[in-house]
Amino acid sequence: MHRLLLCDDEPHILRAAEFKFKRAGFEVLTACDGEEGWRHIQENRPDLVVTDCQMPRLDGVSLVKRVREHDELADLPIIMLTAKGFELSKAELCGEYGVVAVLAKPFSPRELLQMVERTLAQRTVKQAGP
Repeated sequence: MHRLLLCDDEPHILRAAEFKFKRAGFEVLTACDGEEGWRHIQENRPDLVVTDCQMPRLDGVSLVKRVREHDELADLPIIMLTAKGFELSKAELCGEYGVVAVLAKPFSPRELLQMVERTLAQRTVKQAGP
């Protein structure tokens, strides 16, 4: 069972995504801000992180930067959620911060689930090697 961390300060988004992922068989950790997300990452290393860009206390970009500062977390896949009016460059997020995908809000929980499953499947293939 894959462990997933969802970080978002909008409770309805967190609940909808958590419900969708639990029904799909994931273990789900949730956080309402980046600081809580960082604590979860340290205590219960997830297989993948989905984080909103704009959150209180520690925003998503700062959370990603903090994660990438630790060698043991360098390969942790992160998907970034962005609000329509606050879209950062996908190239910058993926290239500079190592984010695997960017998804603009509003999004469908099914679309996010498919993105997470695809990312984890690709990671499994990479780890298996030739």
